Amino acid sequence: MMQKNRKETMDGNTAAAMASYYFTEVAAIYPITPSSPMAEAVDKWASQGKKNIFGRPVRLIEMQSEGGAAGTLHGSLQAGALSSTYTSSQGLLLMIPNLYKIAGELLPGVLHVSARSLASNALSIFGDHQDVMSIRQTGMALLASGSVQECMDLGCIAHLSAIGARLPFVHFFDGFRTSHEIQKIEVIEEETVKKLVDWEGIKKFRDRALNPDHPVLRGTTQNPDIFFQEREAVNRFYDKLPELVQQYMDRLQEETGRQYHLFDYYGAGNPSVVLVAMGSVCEVIKETLDYLNKQEEKYGLVQVRLFRPFSACDFLQAFPKSTKTVVVLDRTKEPGATGEPLYQEVCAAFRAVDKSPRIIGGRYGLASKDFRPSDVRAVLRNGEQEYPVEGFTVGILDDITGHSLPAEKNFPDTAAKGTINCKFWGLGSDGTVSANKSAVKIIGNHTNKYVQAYFAYDSKKSGGITISHLRFGDSPIRSSYLVEHGDYIACHNQAYVKDYDLLEGIKENGIFLLNCIWDEQQLSKHLPEAMKQTILNKNIRFYTINGAQLAEELGLGRRINMIMQTAFFALTKMIPLDQAMSYLEQEVRKNYGHQGQKVIDMNVEAIRQSVQRLHKVNLGALKTNVCEEQIQEIHTGSDKLDFFVNRIMMPMNRQQGDKIPVSAFQGIEDGTFPIGTTQYEKRGIALEVPDWNPQACLQCNRCSFVCPHGVLRPQLLTEEERENAPEKVRNQAGPAKGYKGQYFYMGFSPLDCTGCGNCINVCPAGNSALQMIPLEQRAAEEEESWDWISKRPLQKTVEKNGCSVKESQFLPAYFEFSGACAGCGETPYARLITQLFGDRMMISNSAGCATVWGGSAPAVPYRKDREGHGPAWGFSLFEDNAEYGLGMYLGYQAIREEVKDQVEEILSGLSASDNEDKELERTIRQWLEGFTDSKDTRKRGEALKKELEKNQEIKGARDVLQRADYFIKRSNWIFGGDGWAYDIGYGGLDHVLSTGADINVMVFDTEVYSNTGGQSSKSTPKAAIAKFSAGGKQRKKKELGMMAAQYGDVYVAQIAMGADPSQAIKAIQEAESYPGPSLIIGYAPCINHGIKGGMGRTQEQQKRAVEAGYWNLYRYDPRRKQRGKNPFVLDSKAPKAGFRDFLMSEVRFVSLTKQNPELAEELFAQAEEEARERYERYKKWSMEKQGGES
Repeated sequence: MMQKNRKETMDGNTAAAMASYYFTEVAAIYPITPSSPMAEAVDKWASQGKKNIFGRPVRLIEMQSEGGAAGTLHGSLQAGALSSTYTSSQGLLLMIPNLYKIAGELLPGVLHVSARSLASNALSIFGDHQDVMSIRQTGMALLASGSVQECMDLGCIAHLSAIGARLPFVHFFDGFRTSHEIQKIEVIEEETVKKLVDWEGIKKFRDRALNPDHPVLRGTTQNPDIFFQEREAVNRFYDKLPELVQQYMDRLQEETGRQYHLFDYYGAGNPSVVLVAMGSVCEVIKETLDYLNKQEEKYGLVQVRLFRPFSACDFLQAFPKSTKTVVVLDRTKEPGATGEPLYQEVCAAFRAVDKSPRIIGGRYGLASKDFRPSDVRAVLRNGEQEYPVEGFTVGILDDITGHSLPAEKNFPDTAAKGTINCKFWGLGSDGTVSANKSAVKIIGNHTNKYVQAYFAYDSKKSGGITISHLRFGDSPIRSSYLVEHGDYIACHNQAYVKDYDLLEGIKENGIFLLNCIWDEQQLSKHLPEAMKQTILNKNIRFYTINGAQLAEELGLGRRINMIMQTAFFALTKMIPLDQAMSYLEQEVRKNYGHQGQKVIDMNVEAIRQSVQRLHKVNLGALKTNVCEEQIQEIHTGSDKLDFFVNRIMMPMNRQQGDKIPVSAFQGIEDGTFPIGTTQYEKRGIALEVPDWNPQACLQCNRCSFVCPHGVLRPQLLTEEERENAPEKVRNQAGPAKGYKGQYFYMGFSPLDCTGCGNCINVCPAGNSALQMIPLEQRAAEEEESWDWISKRPLQKTVEKNGCSVKESQFLPAYFEFSGACAGCGETPYARLITQLFGDRMMISNSAGCATVWGGSAPAVPYRKDREGHGPAWGFSLFEDNAEYGLGMYLGYQAIREEVKDQVEEILSGLSASDNEDKELERTIRQWLEGFTDSKDTRKRGEALKKELEKNQEIKGARDVLQRADYFIKRSNWIFGGDGWAYDIGYGGLDHVLSTGADINVMVFDTEVYSNTGGQSSKSTPKAAIAKFSAGGKQRKKKELGMMAAQYGDVYVAQIAMGADPSQAIKAIQEAESYPGPSLIIGYAPCINHGIKGGMGRTQEQQKRAVEAGYWNLYRYDPRRKQRGKNPFVLDSKAPKAGFRDFLMSEVRFVSLTKQNPELAEELFAQAEEEARERYERYKKWSMEKQGGES
């Protein structure tokens, strides 16, 4: 009997997690985008006591890596517990060895996979089928979902079938497009699940488990005599599986009314062209077929659900007899193959059929490349051609091979009649995305409308662009592509009007809402001509709201989400406004309750005041100019760089990257990107930026030292330079303290500033030297000055070796204007290190925040100096960062040793000859003596090069000159976060430190997996709430530094530049000069901490952490022991601030007091005692006398 199930609005990850929770007893997890929300949901439900069908909360364990999660999954299954995990991409690949074992041992485990790209020439976190197609040979059954509803339904079927068939399943769906898409779906209730479960199958599974009461051995080592036979013995399990899966699909239909088949046909009754696909693309294909078949019924789709094992019989039965052409769409790429995996399966299936249809294959949608109805039309047209393009691509312009299919131009809106399309342009961390998630859930849960939401992001952190695509309608929404025809468009950041075509595709009489500080007269001045023409030509209903001002008045800072959300409901009238406001207030209490009543009250007041702040623009006041605006070309001084910036970077930044042809990447196919390109972005995303008062400035350079984006640049000018400088520089540059005859000026790039305010909060002169003023004012007055500063030849006034905090900021910048969050705690460390050693740095970077702000396409913040020197940056994976860095070091070192041998041969020849010119010989000897010394290595290298160029007739000189790049001693660095260093990469890090190699490791310790959303790591402190520790972390933080110090020959330091800048720079310089491995751990406050003062207080928060004894500063230098001194120096003074006060300054700790006050008190007391014990232990060690000390 069919059950009436409740409806709920959720995303695909939540639907799959909900399905898995019913069946799961043990979940072994590790975070990876975009699958982490599944494990987070399971963790949250378990911490709340939610029970599975066995009457117990899921036992969840976070492992150190995906390999560890797979091993735990394997072991748990062998112990007789139904077990699951959730993963994607490289994480899935790390599980491959265990997948073979789990499948080979016939264990009913289930992996839910948000399918994602694999890192090759570049990394992408977005969705396609590269990962799941890479495990198709393991023996895992592969079941594909194409929508959020299917994630719920087929997620259950995967578990049910695994139990019944004794085979493990991978249930997969498209990363982001389905995993993060929000829809209203029917929830399968526990009662229904229990009716479908094969309880006898579960009993048999438990009976087969390893058990000392019934001992067996499982997993023998076998010889050639029997291995082959036993592998073939499993065939019967796979042969029976398709029928079993179909049985469960049929039984699910009896309970829910939703019918699935292994291969579902959709479309015309007698089609000539039939597409074959799997995943979310099937939804847009169905929508397009509905539109096209109304005109002429000749198209169809076969949707593949069970890909492994592939039942050719069931597949062939799905096709109408009229089929003449089959077009197979693969969402993966296998270079060198005759076709991609699904295409190959289709060809194999039809091979046994007489008069089989023509079969064409092609690729689409790699890395979530949007696949639209116009692309469907292009694929169908190609299938109708007498000579179609074989191995085609769609969605791109491949002007090299000519295999790409152009999309149908001006293709109409194919969505169901009455669908309302909305688009929201936001700034990361302004709350736009969370507001839209709330809006969709409000409408989905409180009306009969169908809803859909999808969120697109650029590659920057919280200061990047977000685009929310929302749809509402009276019919099911199948539009699994970005909004192209907008009924409502909102822009939440005024800086976007000049950078993006915000109104592209807006409908006649559509609504446009702009959050800005401009009045109507200023609007005419600031809006681009094309935008004004669109508004007038399409009679757009144009509104503005000064959300920033209202948020500031209410104390909300940058969070304008509730303001803009209220405006959306007021303008669209999706729900009566009074009801909408009531629902919004409920959302505030639910989402912000853990932050306290004050935060709730501020947001509620924002809701109540927002409607009155809306202003309808009088279109008659918009003054237009008919002349066409031209995009300004950027001139860099290099033709090659000009091409990259103007033809790749800027189009990508304008959200036009989809239009870039394949030919643009000729010469950089291996993933090589030029550095120093962030300087051309000039995003202008801050509303307010700091203004410098030279009269009050102490010239300490602390503001520049802590600036996360490198926008403050202190300058030392000669008298001549000052006289020739722009007027503003001349007027404000005053005598430089400590530099006789020179002048000091604080350079500033306002359009690259994010307005975080850290500079003001660390300034010893307070608000008198720096204060915030509107960006518009500052940008206009600083443009000429910054242009002059950026082109100014740098005077080598400061020596790098042993320089102070103040002196370090006069050094060249090798890192600037990154895409990090405003107030980022990581980037100031990276910028300082590059200032000190950037001209000769090799950087190996782990996956994580540091690759997002350091290496995200298209703009790169690392840059060269005027001599062309700068950091060379490489990124392999997450888990192997240390090993990759070691390989970089060994490769360079091997070649440099070869060069050394060649130079020594030249020296031997000189010594044996009567050469009267001894300068070359002297230079060579100096170079050899300083071969391993960092100090002045470039000076010695340049001298050697100069002398060899003068003496090229000497045997071997020309050969050595060809490798002159190896004359300098490079500074080898490994950058990574705590998720890498403490967890997945710890084994590699430990090994690299044990080798004695002269490598420096910088760990940006945010105490969570920052880049994947704030999951707990072994660096996460006790009592902190984080994802995967929803009930508060129960274990104390791992002491990584102390573990490394036990080797005795590793330099180790723990620093916090906001607490003690001098200690930080001293530790970095000591580490680099140490002739062996070094490890520096830098405390890096993060947006995930929920700092009560906001991200403008990250440097101040470091100081509070040290003063409270939460974070300790120390240095362990093995060289001190050689001098008879204690190698361990404790730089922290005894705690003088309240430990609890520090904890209460961050939401991650405060949340536990609201969630579980008793546990919070217990864990806080333990954490405080452990911090006291740790400091006393460090203090005791620092006071130990060594052999040479008195």
